[in-house]
Amino acid sequence: MEWAVTLGVVVGLVAGLAAGLLLVVMVPAVRARVTSVAGRSGRRLGMGRLAIPDDQQAGLGRRTIDSLRAGVVVLDADDQPVRVNPAARAMGLLRTGATPGSVVAHPLIRTLAGQVRRTGVRREIELDLPRGRDSAGENPLGVHLRAMAIGGGHVAVEAVDVTESHRLARVRRDFVANVSHELKTPIGALQLLAEALLDATEPAGAGAPDLSEDLVAARRFAERIQHESTRLGRLVQELLELTRLQGAEPQPPPEPVAVDWVVAEVVDRTRTSAAARHIEVAVTGERGLTVYGSDTQLATAVSNLVENAINYSGEDTTVRIATRADDEHVEIAVTDQGIGIAPTDVDRIFERFYRADQARSRDTGGTGLGLAIVKHIASNHGGRVEVASTLGGGSTFTLRLPARPPDDLLATLPPAGIEAGPAELRQA
Repeated sequence: MEWAVTLGVVVGLVAGLAAGLLLVVMVPAVRARVTSVAGRSGRRLGMGRLAIPDDQQAGLGRRTIDSLRAGVVVLDADDQPVRVNPAARAMGLLRTGATPGSVVAHPLIRTLAGQVRRTGVRREIELDLPRGRDSAGENPLGVHLRAMAIGGGHVAVEAVDVTESHRLARVRRDFVANVSHELKTPIGALQLLAEALLDATEPAGAGAPDLSEDLVAARRFAERIQHESTRLGRLVQELLELTRLQGAEPQPPPEPVAVDWVVAEVVDRTRTSAAARHIEVAVTGERGLTVYGSDTQLATAVSNLVENAINYSGEDTTVRIATRADDEHVEIAVTDQGIGIAPTDVDRIFERFYRADQARSRDTGGTGLGLAIVKHIASNHGGRVEVASTLGGGSTFTLRLPARPPDDLLATLPPAGIEAGPAELRQA
């Protein structure tokens, strides 16, 4: 019996030793096989290197660009188009070159590319382009252009067709402008009738008998009609102004504007309303500053800020107009000691018809369009308007404008329209 047990133990030890040896031999081979399979799988799945061979990547890139709905134009260091996809050709972003059979990019494309090379900064612009020489004013092509450097002096320009959105915007602006013009006549008539009714119900003199209750009520209603018609007339006027700022009419060419003149004009415009509330309008800061744009629009923007400051400030307070400048910007800040703006309203006060204090706006005849007009004037001049406010502690509105003349892209464009060049084009 003992020999059987001993034999079993020996057999077990021999079997275990054999299994161990087999495992030692197999593990490196298995590890090598797994590594080899993982490496091939990684190459197939794109782990560590591209799955597509190098000789196929260029063709795939060209087909990808050609399939885009957005137009793509790539210019070399000499502004020669080296890649144009079908969408760009359909938009007519090519022109016939000086030599027969050659093509060049539209002047606006070349201008954008040149600015990107000089500054190294991506440029974007959105505008309407005429579709041809014979129909320069009909159905313009709305495009959003974005240009960026891609190395080696090459610049890629992306063009997105926004014609439909521009058409809808024009329809909306035309509708607002037409309705506003039609409303001016009946509003003027209402104001005249209200004034006539007030004159008719005015007491004849100091010794005249007191007015009857009916005449007193009629006079009160006439005063209310006059107030509301005046407010409605102001609303129509500001709607027309906002429509013009949004592109219904072309903006005047930018000219040097003296900030001192703007501030003096604003102080003169707001003198009466400030005196009625016993508010002092103080002017501080640097003198002799210059910005570029429309003097009347800038005066309107600052005047709206000062009027708001007066309307939302208490009596016997001060509204300050401060000016300062650095190398890039000129700032015109209007600070009041009024009721301030709640944090929940700060982000919305530049929306059209939005009022942070509905009751105060009704009392002062506000329309809710003043700050929207300021925002659009600042945007049209390449600047912006900022606000810092504390509820109950007053507000500061700062108009930041460029201190340098604007880079007018459109001035570099010839009066001719866009022409589509021949289909042959050197491929990259």
